[in-house]
Amino acid sequence: MAQQAYVTETDNGGSGPERPGSRLRRLLHRLLGGWRDDPRIWRRGIVLAALALLLALVMLLHSRIPNRVGNLGSLTETFLPWLGLAIPVLLLLGLLRRSATALVAVLLPAIVWLNLFGGLLTDKTGSGGDLMVATHNVNAENPDPAATAREVAASGADVLALEEIPGTAVSAYEQALAPTYRYHGVEGTVGLWSKYPMSDVRAVDIKLGWTRAMRATVTTPKGPVAVYVAHMPSVRVKMDAGFTAQQRDTSADALGEAIAAESLKRVVLLGDLNGTMNDRSLNAVTSQMRSTQGAAGNGFGFSWPASFPMARIDQIMVRGVEPESSWTLPRTGSDHLPVAARVKLDTSS
Repeated sequence: MAQQAYVTETDNGGSGPERPGSRLRRLLHRLLGGWRDDPRIWRRGIVLAALALLLALVMLLHSRIPNRVGNLGSLTETFLPWLGLAIPVLLLLGLLRRSATALVAVLLPAIVWLNLFGGLLTDKTGSGGDLMVATHNVNAENPDPAATAREVAASGADVLALEEIPGTAVSAYEQALAPTYRYHGVEGTVGLWSKYPMSDVRAVDIKLGWTRAMRATVTTPKGPVAVYVAHMPSVRVKMDAGFTAQQRDTSADALGEAIAAESLKRVVLLGDLNGTMNDRSLNAVTSQMRSTQGAAGNGFGFSWPASFPMARIDQIMVRGVEPESSWTLPRTGSDHLPVAARVKLDTSS
């Protein structure tokens, strides 16, 4: 079968194979050629420019978007980083429209996005730390609890928190984790496993009517650490009610009060908060603690849903200790990814 080749005219009038860059040059010429002599480049693209300005305002003033109607503000803040995907789309449309006005306007949302999330694009992980912690929402419908337990234990975490443990699976998790963790406690549907002694293990009331939060003192070689485990109520996106999160917000306030009253200097919070660090409804917690991912992670560290992570709702936050590194662990049988961090307990140096 004869093979057809793309050809271009050569300097001597003949033909030869088309150079790889020729198509790109033609495309760039089509997009950019003639801009200098086009008097309409500033008059076209007004709608695109308006959309770019609107996008910049949504990202810049996200905290002003009201929650009174369907918790729209919290919904926007949950997926706020993804609004950045609209920027290259607007840029491409501006090029196709041959609009200088649109291209200049696109700079505004780009600057706002970089100001909000540019710090997450750099790798801030360190190699230090004297305590490794991890947390995992194991999913109440997990088909193989023992395998999930072994997988997260293999991470090497010194302290491991699990959320959404059904009563029927508690013994499976206890048996699978017993070889790695000598100490543990389970309160309601959350549990904490530790290689170091635990004391003062108790439930934390987050105003639900059943137990989904706990606290324990973990006595590490560097001294005691208060470790909280929490699973905030789920949020729902409904056609008739929007982003329903009232119960989650009430529980977040109660958890924030408990952490504020903590007497120990060093505090670690592990859990599924069903909200991101940008969500104003978690301010009672986030205002007094640092995210290990934000301080010492690489990237956004999205943890949910495990099949295509779009948000980091599984959090590790600290107070009185220094984050050194933070990352997500490999997928298990859950619909969440486990997350882990290494922290430095001795902050005197």
